[in-house]
Amino acid sequence: MSFILELLVSLLIVLGGLFALVGSIGMVKLPDLLTRLHAPTKATTLGVGGALAASMLYFAAFESDLSIHEILITAFLFLTAPISAHFIAKAHLHEHAELREELPPTGRPHGWSTFESLPDDSEDDGGDDARAAHH
Repeated sequence: MSFILELLVSLLIVLGGLFALVGSIGMVKLPDLLTRLHAPTKATTLGVGGALAASMLYFAAFESDLSIHEILITAFLFLTAPISAHFIAKAHLHEHAELREELPPTGRPHGWSTFESLPDDSEDDGGDDARAAHH
């Protein structure tokens, strides 16, 4: 039984290392920011997840210690990686106006909400209050 657990821990470490390697190569080799975002958010997240799963299994099987740290790290990583990638992609699209024409149509009367803004209310002295009332 011990050999099978050692083999499983080793497999998870190697699998996690392979995912991290693929993610690192993707960061270097992919051509632009939007495609490079997939490397750290997908492959590297799975790589760290594999290493954390191996650590959890090792301490549970061989040290008789159930640690919640790895679960918390995994949850934090799986929550923050997609959110940060989303914000980086939005900032990139706002910075490069030429990319807006390449976006697919939404099929709705309004376009991509990230590029639409409220009408300019600076003429009347309402300021932020007028914008808040607009909602």
